[in-house]
Amino acid sequence: MTDTLMPYDDVLAAFDPALGLEVHVELNTASKMFCGCPAVFGGDPNSGTCPTCLGLPGAMPVVNGKAVESAIRIGLALNCDIAEWCRFARKNYFYPDMPKNFQTSQYDEPIAFDGWMDVEVDGETFRVEIERAHMEEDTGKSLHVGGSTGRIHGADYSLVDYNRAGIPLIEIVTRPIMGAGERAPEVAKAYVAQLRELILALGVSEARMDQGNLRADVNLSLAPKGTGALGTRTETKNVNSFRSVERAVRFEMQRHAAILSGGGSILQETRHWHEDTGVTTSGRVKSDADDYRYFPEPDLVPVAPSREWVDELRGTLPENPTQKRARLQAEWGFSDLEMRDTLGAGAFGLVEETIAAGATPQAARKWWLSELARRANDTGTDIAALGVTPIDVAAVQQLIDAGSINDKLARQVFEGLYAGEGTPEQIVEARGLAIVSDDGALGAAVDKAIADNPDVADKIRDGKVAAAGALIGSVMKEMRGQADAGRVRELILEKLT
Repeated sequence: MTDTLMPYDDVLAAFDPALGLEVHVELNTASKMFCGCPAVFGGDPNSGTCPTCLGLPGAMPVVNGKAVESAIRIGLALNCDIAEWCRFARKNYFYPDMPKNFQTSQYDEPIAFDGWMDVEVDGETFRVEIERAHMEEDTGKSLHVGGSTGRIHGADYSLVDYNRAGIPLIEIVTRPIMGAGERAPEVAKAYVAQLRELILALGVSEARMDQGNLRADVNLSLAPKGTGALGTRTETKNVNSFRSVERAVRFEMQRHAAILSGGGSILQETRHWHEDTGVTTSGRVKSDADDYRYFPEPDLVPVAPSREWVDELRGTLPENPTQKRARLQAEWGFSDLEMRDTLGAGAFGLVEETIAAGATPQAARKWWLSELARRANDTGTDIAALGVTPIDVAAVQQLIDAGSINDKLARQVFEGLYAGEGTPEQIVEARGLAIVSDDGALGAAVDKAIADNPDVADKIRDGKVAAAGALIGSVMKEMRGQADAGRVRELILEKLT
């Protein structure tokens, strides 16, 4: 059954949207949240498990100290208060990929709370209030075999891999985001993108959405325009790209509006996001907190970080990524458009490292956003995975600045870098790409160009110096682009004027 959707402009005319985002961040600790099993991606099914993360009787959990440290640093970076004393709780429900039949999480006593993050969308700033950031453990992973959807409906049988069960998670929950209006989808996308950037800067997670290190649940409700109320919400689970976050918000706004305008009511439920079709489908009726029968975890002692430790961790925070971007944009002299293009290409960090390696800002940006971005696009490769490092790019530019090669020859150097032929200097030598400045070789090429183009030579003799460009082009062609163009021009004018 296909959902009826209201045109987006009509949605905005009749309703005010309210957003809520729950982002799960998988921490990059060496071991799991409550046991010593390795916290790694992949591996043979059920190879990274033990009695504790399998929930076997008598197994006792122990809190991962590094995970607590990461949780505090995330909370501080989100301008949260850090609890002086908090506890874990049991969240009771049955899923086949939860071997204990409860999840060890935090409920009414999160480790971080009452924070905020300012999000910018096309020059307009939206403050997203953070309700809480709490510690918990991840579930296992179900694999439904057979059928065409990969879901349990229509599958022949299901398998469960518990390697992921017990991986440390931080869940970051916003308060309802009101007042975004038509920008609601963009604000949701920008928030998740900016949060990922912050998580990467903190170094607490790989934050790879394609591997589930960071995934977003998108809550949305609509209320009649101008009422300031909150409607019944739906929660679209496990959205794993920035673009999909934006599309999921827009789709749910249009779907909710069509139902409400038709006199229907919204069912409070979880929804599945379908990347291929860009739609959501019903999952299960959404439980409230009471349904989970939370109670304090009896096998774990409370977590009580000292104020001295919290202050020490505050001192380890990196520069806020948003403030850092603004600072570097000013230092580099990039226009807003140049900076936006650099960020859009995923090249900001690469450009920064290239500048640190000695290239000018404009040179670094030129190579990453032209030659290297083109290569990434042509090969379907992430720009950071081309096998070319910022040090390589800076070295290529230094060869240009030294007059050893020019921009055209530099592209052949990059071809050598893609092929793994060595350093830029080694490639120039091995391929014989160095610019020729020897007057003997250049003079012979100039004489040939003059002899082959007597009409052009006559124009230069008559004072039309601009015509020298045609002879320079002939010389460059003769010498496969490796002639020193400046010296060639000097020799031509010496011979003809």
